[in-house]
Amino acid sequence: MRLQCLQYKNFRNHRFLTFTPVDGITIIYGKNGSGKTSLLEGVHYCALTKGFVGATDSECLSFSSDYFLLDGSFRSDLEAPLTVKVIYKKEKEKQIIVNNSEIKPFSHHIGRIPCITFSPSEMVIVNGSPSERRRFIDNAISQTNRRYLDDLLAYRRVLLQRNALLVQLCEKKNVHKDMLSVWTEQLSKHAASIVYERAQFITAFNERFRDLYGQFSFDEEPAITYRCSLGNIIKESSLDLLYSMFLEKYEMTERQEIYRAQTLTGPHRDDLLFLLNDKEIKKYASQGQLRTFLIGLKLTQHQFFFELLGEKPICLLDDIFSELDTSRIADIFTLLETFGQTIITSTEKRGQSNVTALSIESLRKTGEE
Repeated sequence: MRLQCLQYKNFRNHRFLTFTPVDGITIIYGKNGSGKTSLLEGVHYCALTKGFVGATDSECLSFSSDYFLLDGSFRSDLEAPLTVKVIYKKEKEKQIIVNNSEIKPFSHHIGRIPCITFSPSEMVIVNGSPSERRRFIDNAISQTNRRYLDDLLAYRRVLLQRNALLVQLCEKKNVHKDMLSVWTEQLSKHAASIVYERAQFITAFNERFRDLYGQFSFDEEPAITYRCSLGNIIKESSLDLLYSMFLEKYEMTERQEIYRAQTLTGPHRDDLLFLLNDKEIKKYASQGQLRTFLIGLKLTQHQFFFELLGEKPICLLDDIFSELDTSRIADIFTLLETFGQTIITSTEKRGQSNVTALSIESLRKTGEE
């Protein structure tokens, strides 16, 4: 997949800007706060219907503007054209228009433009709370597996309903306890499907991750372990077995869940354990090792997507090179040369071969003319 052209109107600090990256590696360089990250965020909106730095739609409006527009033209590796418009107006629902047809719900667009990101804010994946690692694995699987995304959305809806009922039961309100078994059965079904796909993903991803990481470091062995709230599950666990395990677990913890008014078991409680030489990186790794680990995760994700989809994802890499030595930077560039379209932001111009460097200031001046 390649971005051919993207027009920004009233998006962040870009009143009007047109961005046309090359098919290979494009580096956008300039001072901090000059709008480099916003360029990547606009591409991410087109691919995944939202920004990747956690901002709300309204926060992406240019100062004093009441709407923003992103108008992108893409082309698949099979040369199929694709247009995406993202329109946001104050106090109105955001619109996603693909090939001149509005998309609802937005989840139907996920996976159409495969995309991976790296940004400093995503360091929380390796050193932050379990929710960040769950978000990482959910995003990775959802872009290649529509059924997983549907199960994930359904699970969240059922979880809200079940938790609401647990609150009522805790407060001894006049509700039928039999309803709890109905929600529990539905939750167990979706939970089993989600955990099954996560376990399958980690098994396949681990092997590729170790191979790629070896290109950065010859004396460090990475690994990922799936921590399931059910306890230890074997990779051969079937959907039926997982479903039965969840039903049994919920039956065992029913009284405790009513007392605490919340669901205590399920994919929303799971975590990923990241290891380097059998030690948890969150506790023992240096900042450089943490950063390299995350970069390895993201670049492995690119290879994984390509194998499953037959389409090279767009790489959006924000400030990827800080805290890395020249050797690892060179290794990353060597890998990226085979990755298709990559857009990188940097505070300095880098004179690598096969790289097109564009100044953010020159892009902004062109947009103002």
